[in-house]
Amino acid sequence: MTTVSTPSAAAPDASFSDIPKDDKRITRGWTFYDWANSVYPLVITSSIFPIYWGAMVKQVTGTDSGKSPVDFLGFQVPGSSLLTYAISAAFLLIALISPFLTSLADFSGRKKLFMQVFCYLGALSCAALFFFTPDTFTASTFIFISATIGFSGSIVFYNSYLPLISSEEKYDSLSARGFSMGYIGSVLLLVICLGLIMGHDKLGLEEGFATRLAFLLTGIWWAGFAQIPFFTLPADPGRPAGAADDSGWLLNGFRELGKVWAQLKGLPNLKRFLLAYFTYNMGVQTVMYVATIFGDEELKLESSALILTILLLQLVGILGAWLFSKLSERIGNTRALSWSVFIWMLICVAGYYVQAGWSFYALASVIGLTMGAIQSLSRSTYSKIIPENTPNTAAFFSFFDVTEKLSIVIGTAVFGIIAQITGSMRNSILSLIVFFVLGLVFLLTLRGRKLRDEPTDAPTTVGPPPATPNIGMPATPK
Repeated sequence: MTTVSTPSAAAPDASFSDIPKDDKRITRGWTFYDWANSVYPLVITSSIFPIYWGAMVKQVTGTDSGKSPVDFLGFQVPGSSLLTYAISAAFLLIALISPFLTSLADFSGRKKLFMQVFCYLGALSCAALFFFTPDTFTASTFIFISATIGFSGSIVFYNSYLPLISSEEKYDSLSARGFSMGYIGSVLLLVICLGLIMGHDKLGLEEGFATRLAFLLTGIWWAGFAQIPFFTLPADPGRPAGAADDSGWLLNGFRELGKVWAQLKGLPNLKRFLLAYFTYNMGVQTVMYVATIFGDEELKLESSALILTILLLQLVGILGAWLFSKLSERIGNTRALSWSVFIWMLICVAGYYVQAGWSFYALASVIGLTMGAIQSLSRSTYSKIIPENTPNTAAFFSFFDVTEKLSIVIGTAVFGIIAQITGSMRNSILSLIVFFVLGLVFLLTLRGRKLRDEPTDAPTTVGPPPATPNIGMPATPK
């Protein structure tokens, strides 16, 4: 077998390679983190929180529009745009610090510890949104940013376990199973929260209190169910006793990051995929983050109808993740991703013209079918492209994470700026098609290629050549 003899290949966390592949207990426990943390994107970013945010903007400004300017740190910013800017700020910060943290996790052999720290930061911040009132509007904005940082920070460490616990032929199915678990778990909590909010009178609660109680339950659910993966995932191996430079964590963290960056220079297909992912993910994530506020402010949908629609999205998303997983087995990952991106292009056009009624529900169903699929396939495809048997998966996934976070920063910022300038979020939705077109173009440059390639600038130990999986094309029948 050809072994890449780079400094990264000798990273101190090599004992992570002792994790057994396809162990049912480990893989099942791993998927439960999707179950635990997916309540954040559903309850906080997609459904209840954006609606509550709009209500708080109306109370703070004394108007009947969530687009009204609010005073934030001395600046007058439209309420709906401020929410997208807060999302941009959170992902910009995590993009800046995650490369250092993930390379440090690789070097120190403490992936789970870092995953736990960000998990608890996010869960506690969600719970703290219980105190979100007009009087705490500014502070609650920063708490929301903190919750977003906790969510996105923990995901990179969670994702980095995929190539460590699964054999390559099962990346797609395990990734899809994780997303499906997330959809199921988050839907269950959303149903509970809806019961609290819609039945607040019978429970003797004020509607605002019941809504804020949903935020508290989100934090408890997240931290509580996260104990399952924390218990089942292998313990951190840590640094070998007496290892060199044991006290140089800060410097060595940057060194590990530099090693991975050097490897990326010799992996042209990996760079092409990251570029494709960077562009199409701008559109995907932006739509997912602003869909609720778009329906609330632009289409004037009732809160109950809007949340029930998002509930439908999650259920359809389970089917979509499974269908595209099967499609990728037949036609290859890059072809399946290309079809998904093309569908998202059509979604942008339809979003510009959509009205309240059957057209909105039809569009929501298509979004649900493709949103889980494109995320699941992107994660599993990247796992297949990174160098085989690399010990520093967290550092590699930090580049994937930074790519994702920066795309969200740009996508949400562009959406907010266009909406602020033109006064219509429809123009913002239509503009996202540019990102999908670019993403599709970059994906097409990968079709038909054997995507995993060895670094061209690294010395190698010559041995029997490994079989490089052709994930851009369907498997050859035996």
